[in-house]
Formats: sequence, C-alpha cells, structure tokens
Amino acid sequence: MFKFKGRRLLCILLSVVLVTLLAAGCGKETSTTPADTTAPAAPKIVKIGMVTSKTGALQAYGEQSIRGFQMGLEYYTKGTNKIGDIQIELIIEDSETKPEVAKQKAVKLFEEDKIDIIVGSASSSDALAIVPLAEEYQKVMVVEPAVADAITGTAWNKYIFRTGRNSSQDAAAAAAAIGKKGAKLGIFAPDSAFGHGGADAFKLAAANLGAEIVFEAYPPADSTDFTAQIQQMIAAKPEAVYVVWAGANSPWKAFMDMKVQEKGIKLSTGAPDIAALRTMWDNVGMDGFCVYYHGLPKNEVNDWMVKTAKEKYSAVPDLFDAGGFASAMAICTALEKVQGADAEKLIATMEGMSFDTPKGKMTFRKEDHQALQPIYSIKLEKKDGFDYPVPVLVRELSPEETAPPIMNNK
Repeated sequence: MFKFKGRRLLCILLSVVLVTLLAAGCGKETSTTPADTTAPAAPKIVKIGMVTSKTGALQAYGEQSIRGFQMGLEYYTKGTNKIGDIQIELIIEDSETKPEVAKQKAVKLFEEDKIDIIVGSASSSDALAIVPLAEEYQKVMVVEPAVADAITGTAWNKYIFRTGRNSSQDAAAAAAAIGKKGAKLGIFAPDSAFGHGGADAFKLAAANLGAEIVFEAYPPADSTDFTAQIQQMIAAKPEAVYVVWAGANSPWKAFMDMKVQEKGIKLSTGAPDIAALRTMWDNVGMDGFCVYYHGLPKNEVNDWMVKTAKEKYSAVPDLFDAGGFASAMAICTALEKVQGADAEKLIATMEGMSFDTPKGKMTFRKEDHQALQPIYSIKLEKKDGFDYPVPVLVRELSPEETAPPIMNNK
C-alpha cells in the first residue's frame, strides 16, 4: 500500500514540475509580444499659420506668397509635407490688407489653432501689426514679403526673422543704379509704412553717394489720380526719381500719360511683378534693380520652381512666388535641424543659418535676423515674344553689397 501511494505521489510531483516548466517557457515567449505589437509613435504635428492678403490692394502679392510657400514646402518635403516624423499643417488666413484684420487673424491662429510658427504678410502695415504678437505668444514669425525697415529695426523682437528683403536693401540697389555725387534726385512713394520706409532708406543711400534729394511726394496708398504730384515733380526738375510702389493702382501709366521721361526726368525702380511690368513700356532702357525675375537666377531650386509653376499653374513664377518659397525653405531647414518647433531652439538655430532658395543661398544675420541675399542690377529691354519689358541682368549685387545697416538697437 505504501509503495503504491509513493508511486502515485511521485507521478503527481512530476506532473507539477512539468506544468511549471511549460508555464515558464510560455512566459518567456509572452514577454516578447508587447514589442511585436506596439503601434508606431504618432508623428509630431507642427502647425504653420500664414496671414497675408487674399483680398484687398495687395491680393496679387498675397496669392503669389501662398503659392510660393506651398511650392517650397512641396520641394523640401518631396510632396509629403513631412520632415522625418514631423507632419506639417498649413493654415492660411486673409488679412484683407488691413492691419486691424491681420492682428485679429493672427490672434485667432495663436489662440484657437495653436500654431507653432507664423508667416506674413504682403503688407508692411499688416506685418507690423503682428510683430508684437509673436513676442507676446513667444512664437517665431517669418516675415515675407513685407519690406518696411522697422520690422527688423525699431519694431523688432527676437522672434522675428525676415526672408524678404528690406527697404534699405532695395535702396542700396536703387542708389547704385541712378545715384552719384552731385546728382539731383526725387522720390515718389505711397503714404504708408512701406512707402516711407523705402523713401527713408533711399535718402540715406543717396546721401552716402553725395546726391541731393530735391523732390518728394507721398500720395495716399489707394490713390488713383497722381496728376498733382507728377506736376510738382516736373516743376522740381530732378535728374532721376526713385519710385517706390506696390499694388494694383500703380502710377506708371500716369507717368507715361504725362510724358515724364520726355521732360528729361529719368525714372527708376525695382522691376516689379509681371502685371506691373506690362504698364512700363515707356521705361524700356531704364536702369534699375530687381529682387527676383524668373529668368535671372541660375540654380537647381529656381529651375525646379519655374518648371513646377508652369506645370501646376500654367505660368512662370513671379516676384513673390520666390519669396514665399524662400520662407518655406527657411522654416523647413530649421525644423529639420531642431526636430521640433520649440521657439527658443528655433531661434538659436536660425541665427546665422544659411538656406537654399530660388535666388541662391540666403543667410539670417544674427544681429537682426534679416536675410542677406543677392539683388540684381538690371536694364529693362524689349524682347520678342514678351508682352512686357524684360529685366536683363547687368550684374548680380552680392548679399554683402546690399547688406542693410543694423537698425534694431537691441
């Protein structure tokens, strides 16, 4: 009886050991299961808000900026809108070319949409309304294409970076085209932040060359009748006049109608967008400067943008397509370096950062975050097959030649 019970007990004990070993083996296999079934981490979402003129006086410029930004984003991310594990979302708001509306839309983007970076605007006045909000909400703002010197000058804060050129860069190029010691010059500009910024910068550049300003006119930015100001200009008899203007209500037709150049007054300006160039046949032969014209830069990025714009929009890229593209390239370059949108890390990375654009390399100057960039000295020429005077390269002005003074005093 004892032997039977012993054998039975032994069998029970062996069964327990066997079950325990099997359980231990199963446990070992089970420990690898979580690693095999874990879902991939969700991508980081970086929201970029853009406030620019979809309507209003600078609608055409705003539309170009949006189109250019989207092309730049497509180029950098190869059409994915992703940089590594960062997913980029773009939210666009219309400033209506009104500073108070621009401010409202920016607040909405910061508070409701929780954007990480803001871009804008076509109007300098709109941009200046948003600049202090970037500091208040502690978010990086990339300014494009607004040019008023104050943006990287008296109104600047550390969150502001500008891919667009400023008025002083324009003025340095303009003065190089028409100014010299003893020259008598004039200024024709709108009564706006953009106009006065450009005029003040030109006065400084002209003074550095030893030229004298003998005429200034600042008609309202929405003017359609420039007769009185042009009559005053003719009476003042400047040798050349630097024209600062933006928007659909260009004064160039009025200059033609009143035969300004036939009265011995040379007109000079930055070669504007193609729509404005179509009104400038009377300026064939004009020496001036150009921020961008699709036929001037020779590089891979510009080639891609020209090809893509023709395919997607049945048009060549225009003045602010290049600017919008550049702002997207700057932001994407910084996001890739930082691998996120932390504002302080972005600022530290973007100061002194170089990045590719359709115009070639640009670099954010550390002191004021103004992008130093090439500008083109040009002559307007008539060419077969074009319904506007074509900007033809005289020479490329280097970023160092057109570097503006540091004006932020910070």
